[in-house]
Amino acid sequence: MKTYRIGTHRTVSPEQTLERIRPLFSAMGITRLANVTGLDDIGIPVVTACRPNAKAVAVSQGKGVSLAAAKASAAMEAIETYHAENINLPVHFTSYNELAKSNEVVDIRTLPKMDVSSFCSDSRRVWIQGRQIQSKRGQFVPYDLVHCDFTLPLPQGSGCFQLSTNGLASGNTIEEATCHALCEVIERDALALWSLLPKTHQAKKKVDTSTISDPTIRALLEQIDQAGVMIGVWDVTSNIGTPTFFCMIINEHENQYRPLYAISGSGTHPDKHVAIMRAITEAIQSRLTLISGSRDDISLNKYESRQQLEKQRYIRDEIMSAPSYINFDTIDSWDNNTLEEDLVLLCAQLEQQALPNPIAVDLTKPEFEIPVVRVIAPGLEGLHEVPGYVFDLRGQSVMQEFKGQTP
Repeated sequence: MKTYRIGTHRTVSPEQTLERIRPLFSAMGITRLANVTGLDDIGIPVVTACRPNAKAVAVSQGKGVSLAAAKASAAMEAIETYHAENINLPVHFTSYNELAKSNEVVDIRTLPKMDVSSFCSDSRRVWIQGRQIQSKRGQFVPYDLVHCDFTLPLPQGSGCFQLSTNGLASGNTIEEATCHALCEVIERDALALWSLLPKTHQAKKKVDTSTISDPTIRALLEQIDQAGVMIGVWDVTSNIGTPTFFCMIINEHENQYRPLYAISGSGTHPDKHVAIMRAITEAIQSRLTLISGSRDDISLNKYESRQQLEKQRYIRDEIMSAPSYINFDTIDSWDNNTLEEDLVLLCAQLEQQALPNPIAVDLTKPEFEIPVVRVIAPGLEGLHEVPGYVFDLRGQSVMQEFKGQTP
């Protein structure tokens, strides 16, 4: 049962989550939580969690409507990444053809791929078993899509599939973690498809934020406005139907001495209020990540003044001048009482689009008992902005539909 519903849906409050996980920080290498909220003018709580010996990024972020929520968010992100860096589950080092002789293996054609290496069914690589979320049947997936140990050298056979944290999530229960992970892969797919639409089609999906009546969201929007920051929100929900939003924020006026570029965020959830809150707070979190400069995967070009000023002018015009077409009240939404109901809904929405049953790999460690899962959703697009990403059938379908139209 969902008992906490302020900006998100959880089974317990952030304070209870923190009380449970804080004693485990040292065992997972979390040295501190840093409240970086005051580095920006907006004031929405943002926290970073530091893990100096991480095998992926050493700094994780968290956000929320309260400081406790932001702390829990940052800590749980660090915890889930630790679990994916240090997997103790059995793996198989074999070829697809050998593995498929006596085991059920995911359809390789449905997975996000990279152009740096071609998949060969006779080549040996590492595999790990997950379970289909609905049927619970065991199914092997490439280890590349599950682990987050990015230290070199990578396991033999790596390179065909996308290494990322997409679909990795933790929670207070296994259902909570799985819901969060499944929402994330649906979100990434929606963003990938959205990126392929012509600008004229994207523009028609801009949300009129004045039609949002939810008091928590309204307070958030007013706080952003008081900080002199403009916001634009677009409904990027795909044909799957799970509410998904893309948000951009930018300072109302240019400041050549502090050229913060336009920052984006996105969010997906069956409840549209939670989805849009995630998108807005993620944009604020990303902005503070840039300001703090502590994230170890931010490149120098993010701080190039001339480049960012030129980009700001274009985005500012998009937010300020472009009309808003979408009334928030008209967007479909589902407010279920339990996370189990959310899971059933999400899987049903995927099934309606003839997509395979998503697969969950349970990464929970018995010594910690913090639910962590990695969800792989065959047929969905991955992180499209990563160099070398190859669009799959869903992306190719959008490209074909709008072939010949101005991007």
